[in-house]
Amino acid sequence: MSDIDLVVKIGGSTLGSHDTTIKDLIELQKQGYKIVVVHGGGNVISEWMGKQNLSPVFVDGLRVTDRPSLDIVVAVLTGLINKEMVSLVNRMGGKSIGISGVDGQILEANIPNKELGYVGQVIKVNDDPLKTILDAGYMPMVSPVGVHENDGTDNSGIPLNINGDTSAGEIAKKISPERLVFLTDVPGIMDNNGRVIPRMNLTIAKNLISSGVIKGGMIPKLGACITALNDVKYADIIDGRKPNSLMDCVKDKRIGTRILGLSSGI
Repeated sequence: MSDIDLVVKIGGSTLGSHDTTIKDLIELQKQGYKIVVVHGGGNVISEWMGKQNLSPVFVDGLRVTDRPSLDIVVAVLTGLINKEMVSLVNRMGGKSIGISGVDGQILEANIPNKELGYVGQVIKVNDDPLKTILDAGYMPMVSPVGVHENDGTDNSGIPLNINGDTSAGEIAKKISPERLVFLTDVPGIMDNNGRVIPRMNLTIAKNLISSGVIKGGMIPKLGACITALNDVKYADIIDGRKPNSLMDCVKDKRIGTRILGLSSGI
């Protein structure tokens, strides 16, 4: 395990007037927690696509990204949302630096499925910039845009849209924090009867995906947990709309769904 405590993925849909996530992050930072934040912003991207008369299309929770859509994704995630969140943290008394997966080649990727367009699959994580920011006493705020590997093709070095959940899972796999937390807009992972599954292990998580019980945007979230949990003690998927949900999670209150990793000892 590293000395990094948390990787937190914030979904764009969870940040609202009643949300306390930023407050919780700042309080944890003041308590000495080392935290890497990955943020989403799918709703805002869709809004800006609508302004350009573009219709969002999703396949298994992943946004199909053609070239016009990619321009919007990069502008919204690395510019608008990232800087708004960093500004908010700093204004509320925290210390944050905004960065994208392109910067320092934090997220190096390729294109595994041309039907999805410019959607990247992470093949390498460079955590040096994240550690530098943390060691300086700041909280990295990472937008999930990666850079295409330098493979000699026309795509070499261009930005790629990378799912935020996937990005968080890959970063957690690399830096091995104590825990990985997904703040989303649902109470947790549901069973077929609509009830929250409070705990599961990796085997159950894999079976839920292969059996088709997990659908839509929950697929990349649970997939990211599976990616990270060889190197992370546990991952939590919780309702980020509820006040103090992140703080409650860190205090090990029973909320949402917890997926136990191989090192959990359970």
